[in-house]
Amino acid sequence: MTSKPDAPFILYGRAWCHLCDEMRAALEPIAARYGRPIEWIDIDEDPRLTARYDELVPVLMLDDVELCHYRLDADAVHAALLAREP
Repeated sequence: MTSKPDAPFILYGRAWCHLCDEMRAALEPIAARYGRPIEWIDIDEDPRLTARYDELVPVLMLDDVELCHYRLDADAVHAALLAREP
């Protein structure tokens, strides 16, 4: 699967979630290195997202593929990015 090089990481979480803050902080240097933005989505603002991700947050997605949840899996993130290189 090839994605646009600037396709964002999608990070589903909650404003009050410390694991969400930790995942975002760990993801930021990787995202910067690969030139990918991070789109933060608070699941509590959408009942459908709350129902889908409730206890799983944070959930990290790239191109509609879940890369990890709860804690950043840097190996999975790097593998997904390398697989998407042209």
